[in-house]
Amino acid sequence: MRLLLIADIHSNLEGFEAAMAAAPAHDAIVNLGDVVGYGAAPNEVTDRCRALKCLTVRGNHDKACSGVTGVESFNPVAGLAALWTKQVLTPENLEWLKQLPQGPLKLDSLADAQFVHGSPLDEDEYVIVIRDAVEPLLRTQLPLTFFGHTHIQGAFSLEADVVETIRPSYRLGSEKESYQIPLRKTARYMINPGSVGQPRDGDPRAAFALFDTSDYSITFHRVPYNIAGAQKRIQTAKLPERLATRLADGR
Repeated sequence: MRLLLIADIHSNLEGFEAAMAAAPAHDAIVNLGDVVGYGAAPNEVTDRCRALKCLTVRGNHDKACSGVTGVESFNPVAGLAALWTKQVLTPENLEWLKQLPQGPLKLDSLADAQFVHGSPLDEDEYVIVIRDAVEPLLRTQLPLTFFGHTHIQGAFSLEADVVETIRPSYRLGSEKESYQIPLRKTARYMINPGSVGQPRDGDPRAAFALFDTSDYSITFHRVPYNIAGAQKRIQTAKLPERLATRLADGR
């Protein structure tokens, strides 16, 4: 089975279209949440996600933008974008986002994996550095946890009480690239495919990943996209300028 993993699209149509166009052949797709928020194409992105009919975990922005939760915990820029998104979403897209399920979720065809937005212990928890990953890795019994939320591509592993950080290593920086990492059946992993629409690891290219059960590997992908087009949408919508400038920074 070849499983395409996407996360944190954040209403970035240009990034999403580039990622899907560059995605290798796959048998199924899992969306790890935050379809909307920040960007200026919430309906276009939500329409495309709905059409995929894939397993989708709700993210914190999906909840806030659909009214499941408020924006009190958001910073002012994120809060303004969430309120704007809620106003412009169609009733159908608003309802679809509102009904997204809370993780952890599972696929019948992949019994050893679970899918979450933040962590298997708390859907809104940020697993950014190794100390954040220790408790989720120790407490979960499944060997594979796929998560999003941090917008940072990479993974954490646990084997023989040793926790390690795994990061893909790229060379080109401005072209399409991939980086394959073999996984060990004796370890537990938390794997983040990175953000399609708003990377925060210093690489502005759209990020996604492919998990292959046949050789038990994860391949991380980066693909350039029309950042200027995504920025123009944000500016035209009169959303905070920071939401546009950060796309070029990958921060």
